[in-house]
Amino acid sequence: MPMMYGFAQQRKQLLEVELERLRSEMPQLGAMRVALTGDLAVGRVTPETPLELVVVQVTDEPFHRRADFWTTHLRPRIDTSFFVYTPEEYEELVDSDPVLVAVKRDGEVIIG
Repeated sequence: MPMMYGFAQQRKQLLEVELERLRSEMPQLGAMRVALTGDLAVGRVTPETPLELVVVQVTDEPFHRRADFWTTHLRPRIDTSFFVYTPEEYEELVDSDPVLVAVKRDGEVIIG
């Protein structure tokens, strides 16, 4: 695989711009808390790094359908993953769910 120079820095800038756009729109859509997780949160950006966000919101949707709401309403411009928990789930799982443990260890709260 050929080495590409500068693409990781360009990707980081794209991720940061998109993160700021989403941060400004998410509260009015019901996000109580949002945390950045994944490679961007720990500074390991490659040309393929996605934006990974943990969202806490009140919802009756089943877990596997919750990200659809955010994808539909925000229409991310780059590869974005939403991990959505209710406030009760977040409190119950914060010390055991691998995604939430990673947020607690390495994440960055951007809303709430």
